[in-house]
Amino acid sequence: MNNVTLIGMPGSGKSTIGVILAKALGYQFLDTDLLIQKEEKRKLSEIIEQEGPERFKEIENRVNASVQVSDTVIAPGGSVIYCEEAMQHLKSIGKVVYLKLSLDSLSKRLGNLKGRGVLLKDGQTLSDLYEERVPLYEKYADLVVDEEGKNLEESLEAVLEIIHISGK
Repeated sequence: MNNVTLIGMPGSGKSTIGVILAKALGYQFLDTDLLIQKEEKRKLSEIIEQEGPERFKEIENRVNASVQVSDTVIAPGGSVIYCEEAMQHLKSIGKVVYLKLSLDSLSKRLGNLKGRGVLLKDGQTLSDLYEERVPLYEKYADLVVDEEGKNLEESLEAVLEIIHISGK
């Protein structure tokens, strides 16, 4: 199947770039965080608060591992890379593109992490999260787009270019 899944840190532009990328490719767009909220009938931050991080990961894994689409740009939550089953599934139904951004740029873009429904352990900082996740994004990525110093338009162009070079 020819889907494109965008992975990366919160604030890397998965949803923003994803919507525009879908239009450019003539694809559908799917934000799996919205799918989780719809299935669970509550916001991500509420699920994490009420169920705890481990239970949230189980829900995230289940929802992402059951996505059945084609010709779709998929934007899962940044923590999907903790879900082995979900990541293997997403890789099996298309290309996985890592939107890479420096810690410095991310901290400028991001406001309140907890309010965004970001999976943080007690006392964990953005820097800790970055160190923990980057190796996982790199592990699962078929393609990497470095967004450093690029605006939205330039990031989109870079994603389109790398997808076309790799034969979508």
